[in-house]
Amino acid sequence: MTAQAAPAAAAGPGSRRRWLGLFFIALGVAMIIVDATIVNVAVPQIIRDLGITSSDAQWVQEVYTLVFAALLLVWGRLADRYGRRRLFVTGAAAFAAASVLAALARSGPELIGSRVLQGIAAAMMLPASLSLLNAGFRDRAIAFAVWGSTIGGTAALGPLLGGWLTTSYSWRWAFGINIPLGITVVAGTLLLVPESREPRSARGNDLAGALLSVLGFGGIVFGLIQGRSYGWWTRTGPVSIAGLGWRWPVSPVPVAFAAGLICLAAFAAVELRRNAAGRVVLLDLRLFAIPSFRNGNIAAAIVSLGEFGLLFALPLWFENVCGYSAFRTGIALLPLAIGSFAASGFGAQLARKKGPVFTVRLGIALEIAGVAGIGVVTGPTTAWWATVPPLFAYGLGIGLATAQLTGVVLADVPVASSGQASGTQSTSRQIGSAFGIAILGTVLFTAFGTRFSQRLSGIPGLPAGQRSALVNAVKQSAGAMIGQLAASPRTAPVAAMAKQAFSQATRLTAFTAAAFLALGLLASLSLGRGNAFRQAHDPDAGPGQQTGPAAQNPR
Repeated sequence: MTAQAAPAAAAGPGSRRRWLGLFFIALGVAMIIVDATIVNVAVPQIIRDLGITSSDAQWVQEVYTLVFAALLLVWGRLADRYGRRRLFVTGAAAFAAASVLAALARSGPELIGSRVLQGIAAAMMLPASLSLLNAGFRDRAIAFAVWGSTIGGTAALGPLLGGWLTTSYSWRWAFGINIPLGITVVAGTLLLVPESREPRSARGNDLAGALLSVLGFGGIVFGLIQGRSYGWWTRTGPVSIAGLGWRWPVSPVPVAFAAGLICLAAFAAVELRRNAAGRVVLLDLRLFAIPSFRNGNIAAAIVSLGEFGLLFALPLWFENVCGYSAFRTGIALLPLAIGSFAASGFGAQLARKKGPVFTVRLGIALEIAGVAGIGVVTGPTTAWWATVPPLFAYGLGIGLATAQLTGVVLADVPVASSGQASGTQSTSRQIGSAFGIAILGTVLFTAFGTRFSQRLSGIPGLPAGQRSALVNAVKQSAGAMIGQLAASPRTAPVAAMAKQAFSQATRLTAFTAAAFLALGLLASLSLGRGNAFRQAHDPDAGPGQQTGPAAQNPR
């Protein structure tokens, strides 16, 4: 079945099979998104069982995101050429196999290596899932609503699932649960989802573009993830990168940024030259001439910066200040997941009545209200129910904005180019999320250090050196040391000061996230040009339909 025929077929007798197939696509997306957060709560037990260092544990968490973000564009393009279902199914099978290796890992290097394989497989699946929706569903509004709500909801479910599995069974089940899920996704997708690919494909491969894009995006994401740990300019302490030492006084972070930017500039030059010569390219830069695609990617990156960065800070506050267990922290975040899934129930209908751009703006506005509300209620004695309304509003906003923004970005993109467009959109989100975690993480710990130090300065007889060492120790533990201080009557007053400082820092982080989301709302004002572009070529085009020149393959 060609990519052009897929939308038409979606309205025929096989449409019911396609909607059933959407469940398995969403399940696959849920599996890879959950894996980005499920490990966070299992890290203490992993450190104890495998005897690994804190640096190795950090790489267990972060190498998945690094590899995932670096390869999205490459796999998205290959999905267009060699089959979107084929790449999605291959990724699901590889993800399950890598999860077996992770669950059976006996050392830090084995676990890190398996996480690399998981990141490679996840990068195969995410852009391919979007391409399958874009090529296979006439009513893309509903399909994208399910996809977007899955992204938002399962990001919040990760800590709950990880906390339950780690507490009740073992951290190994945080990986082992992917095995039956992966098998189910493979079987369901093969049975119910038809194949689609680019109908005409020129010979050749853009190997130079692929290498430069991986190095470029990988370098930037590495810098964003590791800046707080290694130092943004000068090295702040010993540096071990996956077991390799770094002895130079300058931090590896600016080196990674510089290398990433140089590679991306070279990537753009290579793609322009190959485009002009009519050769195969990894990314057709002419897609950025489509206003909805260009402006939508900018908005997606900014919104993701504020959207998921806060999910880094909230679990730390729940566990270290409120004293919640990992499982209870997951339950506390459930309103976010419920709100996101609830948005899929009415988001598509709202988009049909008011338009997808209106729905995106409403979603971002709800996110701003929810995040700011979290900042208002945050405190060392906050009741559990006080965070429920803002988290629910936050989840509703994510479910509306993520789904419909994806639809807006891809609305005018040729179906034949949907893989590379999906990979670009997913990469924009991942870069934005990495920026969010880097910036909001820096805000959180810088503000905490300043406020905690100010409070400690009021203790008579506490030398400045001891005060600085105590502040650094709590910061290095990401707040986990607060519980140890609270357990001893002698240091309980210091723990109370730390809780006050951490709550103030979390409040500032929430307000900073709300400010970034406000910038995303402003960026969304340019999205109307995408609808105007579509309407100018076909006045009868409705929301989510692909018409006019954009429906044709420009190559």
